[in-house]
Amino acid sequence: MTDSIRYKTYGNVVDTLKCIGEQHLEIKTTTTGDIWDIDLEKNTMFPLYHINPLTVDIGLQTKTFNFQLFIMDIVDADGDNEQYVLSDTLQIMNDILSILKHGETMYQYDAANGEEPRYWIGDDFSCEPFTERFDNQVSGWVMEISVEVENELNSCDIPIDNTTICVK
Repeated sequence: MTDSIRYKTYGNVVDTLKCIGEQHLEIKTTTTGDIWDIDLEKNTMFPLYHINPLTVDIGLQTKTFNFQLFIMDIVDADGDNEQYVLSDTLQIMNDILSILKHGETMYQYDAANGEEPRYWIGDDFSCEPFTERFDNQVSGWVMEISVEVENELNSCDIPIDNTTICVK
């Protein structure tokens, strides 16, 4: 088991979310970025998992990263498999939540009291189905999720030349 760093950055959180998608055996493509960056070209392999960053709330002891997560798959031209696509993609979304909430891969920090989680998510989530949101024939689910991590507002570690007084 490897130790992970205690105070997570934006890069750590996104890399963790991406890793979950890349390790899930049913997800074929994992992407991140603005919603308009979702690549729906014919060469994209589906199901696709897309991480869209929204906002970050910074507090004295925590940072909360807010994302939209998309899981989508191709629907047949006649739409006969849409119910199956929605069912399968919702299960994948549930899998991602399960890993974030209870997955052993989330417990990688070896603390004095034992292994402690370094990512926290809520208990209840709303997933919204979509069927004609994008140009391609894709259906799936979108969910907003907040990922909370520890934060330390410590001015001692800032790389700053404090020989100049900034209060004017």
